[in-house]
Amino acid sequence: MTGRRGAVGRLPEFPWDKLAPHKEVAVAHPDGIVDLSVGTPVDPVPEPLRSALADGANAPGYPATYGTPTLREAVTNWLARRHGVEADPAATLPTSGSKELVAWLPTLLGVGPGDTVGYPELAYPTYDIGIRLAGATPVASDSLTSFGPARVPLLWINSPGNPTGRVLPVDHLRKIVAWARERGTIVASDECYIDLGWDGARPVSVLHPDVCDGSHEGLLALHSLSKRSNLAGYRAASVTGDPDLIRELLLVRKHAGMIMPAPVQAAMRVALDDDTHAAEQKERYAARRERLRVALESAGWTITHSEAGLYLWAEHPEYDAWEAVAALARYGILVAPGDFYGPAGARHVRVAFTATDERVAAAAKRLAAFG
Repeated sequence: MTGRRGAVGRLPEFPWDKLAPHKEVAVAHPDGIVDLSVGTPVDPVPEPLRSALADGANAPGYPATYGTPTLREAVTNWLARRHGVEADPAATLPTSGSKELVAWLPTLLGVGPGDTVGYPELAYPTYDIGIRLAGATPVASDSLTSFGPARVPLLWINSPGNPTGRVLPVDHLRKIVAWARERGTIVASDECYIDLGWDGARPVSVLHPDVCDGSHEGLLALHSLSKRSNLAGYRAASVTGDPDLIRELLLVRKHAGMIMPAPVQAAMRVALDDDTHAAEQKERYAARRERLRVALESAGWTITHSEAGLYLWAEHPEYDAWEAVAALARYGILVAPGDFYGPAGARHVRVAFTATDERVAAAAKRLAAFG
C-alpha cells in the first residue's frame, strides 16, 4: 500500500512498553512486584458513586454531549466551593477522561501545520502526541521567550505538574495569562491533581480571579475525577473556561460523537457533590506518600518538588533514570524513568503512591535494605 502513513512511524513507541524487561525482573521478586510505575487508583469506588452509576443504567437514549444541566451545575459548584472559581454552567462540558481531551484538544481547536504548540519541559507524553496528531509543531519549554515570533495558538500548562508535582505560584500563572492574551494564545491548564496538595501547598486554578482578573477569555481548565474519586475506570472529566471556546468544542464534539455515557454522567454528578469521600481518599494517599518519602530518603534518594499530585520525583546520586529503574526492579519495585517525560528528567524516577497499603509497606521494607 502506498500513500498511507500509519501510527507506527509517525508516533513514538508507547513509553511504558519499554518497562517490560524491568517489570519481568520485579515480578520475579519472592514477595511479588510493587508496581509504582503508573498512577492508577487501587482503592474501591465509593458506594454512592457505584449506586448512582447503577441507578442511571436504564439509559436507552443518546446522552447529551453537553452533559445534563445538573452535571454542569455540579462541576461549577465544585469549582466555586473548593477552588474559589466562579463559572457559568454553560461554560463547562464533560469529557471521557482528561487524557482524551489532552490528545485531541489541538485538533478540536483547529490547530494544524504551521502552528507551534507549547507544553511543559517535563510533561506527560500525551501533550506531545496530541500536538503531533494535529500536524502542529510541539515545543517543550518552560520559558515563554523560547517561542520567539512563532504563531502559538495554544499553550499547555500543568499545575500541579506530572511527573514533578510542582505547583505554579499565582504570580507565575498571571504572567503566563498576560503573555498569552497579548499574543492571542489559548491557555489550556491541565489541573487534574488540583485537589491533591501536600504539606500546605494549595494549587490554584488558572480560572481563579487572582490569576485571570475574573475573565476566562482564552482560558480552558481540565479537571478529572480519576484520582479524587477513584473513577479512572469511569473516564469522568470536564473542561471549563471561555464560553466561546466551550461552544466551539461542543460543536465539534457533537459532530464527532464524543459523548460521555449517561450512567457515568450520573455518577460524576454525585461524586462532585460529595467532598467527604474525596477527603477520605486524600488521607489514604497522604499516609502512603509519607511512608514512601521517608523510606526513599532513608535509602539515599532526594525528593524534589512533589508538593502535589500522586507521585514522588526522586533522584539517587549513583544512578541515571534507567539505572535507577533497574536497581529498584531488583528489589521488586517498578517505577517510571524520568526521561519518559522529557530529557530534563534523565536523572529522576517517578514513584507513584497509588498502590495498596500492603504493597506500599512492602516497598518501604525493601527500600530499608536498598544499596
